Amino acid sequence: MTRPTFIPTHNASPIPPLKRPAGAPRAARRGLATAAAALCLAGASLLAQGQAAAAYPDRPITLVVPFPAGSGTDAVGRIFAMELGRILNGQVVVENKPGGNATIAASYVARAKPDGYTLFVTTNTSHSAAPYLMKNVPYDPVKDFTPIARGGNLPFILVVNPKLPVKSVRELVTYAKAHPGKLTYASGNSTGIVAGATLASRAGIDIVHIPYKGTPQAITDVVGGQVDMMFTDVASGLPFVQSGKMRALAVSTAVRSSVVPDIPSMEDSGVPDFDINSWNGYFGPAGMPPDVVHTLNAAINKIVADPQARKQLAGLGFDAFSGTPEDFAAFVAQQLQLWGKLIKDAGIQQE
Repeated sequence: MTRPTFIPTHNASPIPPLKRPAGAPRAARRGLATAAAALCLAGASLLAQGQAAAAYPDRPITLVVPFPAGSGTDAVGRIFAMELGRILNGQVVVENKPGGNATIAASYVARAKPDGYTLFVTTNTSHSAAPYLMKNVPYDPVKDFTPIARGGNLPFILVVNPKLPVKSVRELVTYAKAHPGKLTYASGNSTGIVAGATLASRAGIDIVHIPYKGTPQAITDVVGGQVDMMFTDVASGLPFVQSGKMRALAVSTAVRSSVVPDIPSMEDSGVPDFDINSWNGYFGPAGMPPDVVHTLNAAINKIVADPQARKQLAGLGFDAFSGTPEDFAAFVAQQLQLWGKLIKDAGIQQE
């Protein structure tokens, strides 16, 4: 790989010895000596910083995941971690910190040292929805993080237990209206919370929300019949759909997904203006060195462009793409406003 090059221009030529002018007072001589020492220290500091940047990474990088092992974000994050390690000639270790609608992991990263050795792969859960779902979020999703790169989208699908006598969203709505307050929906993240509440609001049905700490346990209970349905990411839910343990009714977007083209959209299913998508992206703590951000962004773009990596990600139902840190920062700000409106329109109250 091409590493950043530091050119120590400050010592391109030797600093001439300082001479005390004839008749100069002793205090002036001490001042000149102090100034010379300060220049040397500053030069040494700049050289050390440049050498550190050029050597990045020189120890393992931790990639924090805000959801449990087995979740879609975890599966995608592990592929990126492996590829980042290969491209950067280093080691990237995945650390799961689930809970609190991803705020536990987000606050941990926000407080970390901004040296490029603590990174965060997250979704709209921590950076778009949590500030509107929770009253006391312990971080600012914009000010407390350095945007590095957007990784792509992870489509969500509405799934039901196969014993539920419905095979389409229209049939589900009809059944729910005939049995108000009887159907339950699980969620393992904020996308599931908002999608379920939006469906209830748009379709005019009364369904009961059952929150879970993560998607894997929520899916287990839908498969087992303890809960009737949920919105889940494709990576986590599709294997259970393919095995017949869950039934997919629709994707959570206005148009069909290229990842699962045979599953109808919410628009196709008679629920207009329903367009909820889960994005995936990479952050570090606020104040990261720009050259480190550039190195990481270039590496992530390289992963997204690699045919083998794209094939692996597509196998998880992940639609991979990236861009510049500036593009990602603008996207995060836009999504924050969008999710605020979605949550307000769904009638969800902060807790």
